[in-house]
Amino acid sequence: MAVHYCSLCRRSSFSGRRHLYSAAHRRRLREALSRLQEEVAAALAAAAAAGEEEDGGGDGVAAVLRYDPAEHDRRVWCPCCGRGVRRDGRRGPLALPRAALLQHLAGPEHRRETARFWREHRAEAALREQCVVPAEEYERYARALERAVAAHQRREEERIRQMAADIREAERRQRETVRAALQLQTEPEPRAGPDSHGPPAALQRDTSHDAEQPGPSGTHMGPDLNWMEPGQALTFIGHQDTEGKGNIHTGAKPPWLMEEEEEDGSKQIGPSYEEFLKQKEKQKLKKLPPKRVGANFDHTSQTGDGWLPSFGRVWNHGRRWQSRHQFRTESGEKKKR
Repeated sequence: MAVHYCSLCRRSSFSGRRHLYSAAHRRRLREALSRLQEEVAAALAAAAAAGEEEDGGGDGVAAVLRYDPAEHDRRVWCPCCGRGVRRDGRRGPLALPRAALLQHLAGPEHRRETARFWREHRAEAALREQCVVPAEEYERYARALERAVAAHQRREEERIRQMAADIREAERRQRETVRAALQLQTEPEPRAGPDSHGPPAALQRDTSHDAEQPGPSGTHMGPDLNWMEPGQALTFIGHQDTEGKGNIHTGAKPPWLMEEEEEDGSKQIGPSYEEFLKQKEKQKLKKLPPKRVGANFDHTSQTGDGWLPSFGRVWNHGRRWQSRHQFRTESGEKKKR
């Protein structure tokens, strides 16, 4: 009994090649070819639109899009070749719709595999030309894509130049604004000199009125105290001008233009590094038991040569009291040296 494996149905048939004429195989063949024909029709429509633009002198702007991985990395299954084919092409940051699929459908490998597929699966011969694209159609589409990419690059360059011009114009306006602000700050405020002919006009207007309102001490009030009621007038002691002090409204130098005074390096702010280490050591000792051995030991006390207790020091041989005499002997020899 002959056994035949169908790659389209993905199953083995014990009826041999008679499986190719079965209803299940013909249904799967129609479904596979219908999906491929839809993709081929969409690709031919894109090529036809590009061809019309070429004949009409267009630049193929609609054939170029910005590349999006989620949208333009899709693949189309080609049952003739038995593999997935990229649908859109890519050139740098641009995506070329249907370009990769058209290139595959117009290639010689796809034509050869299509002929083999039709022989193996006994497909209708009239449908064969609907699954391939003529090479001339793809060449015309490729020329339209080249013009579209060139036009897109020209538009991008023009947009970049316009953005650069806008940035330069904004910087120029900012410099002019800063320059005008600095000129207003540096212009000296007109003040009345000692040889001026009279007080300002505002003071001259209020002189006659101020003369009728003497203060408690017999002096005349200034023009700013005219709002006071009779009997509540204050003594006007004159304008107090302080050299080098004031605010920007009185013509003084603003604080952001004043030079900062150099700080004295000898003046120390906060604790020193040694004090910080001591405080850190105290924080560590606080975590220890307060009644531990040696907690109250005075580390500042001075010890002499006879610091050992009466029983001597650590010994390795002999009696323990001999270690005391041995220590005294060694310390005496060191003193002689």
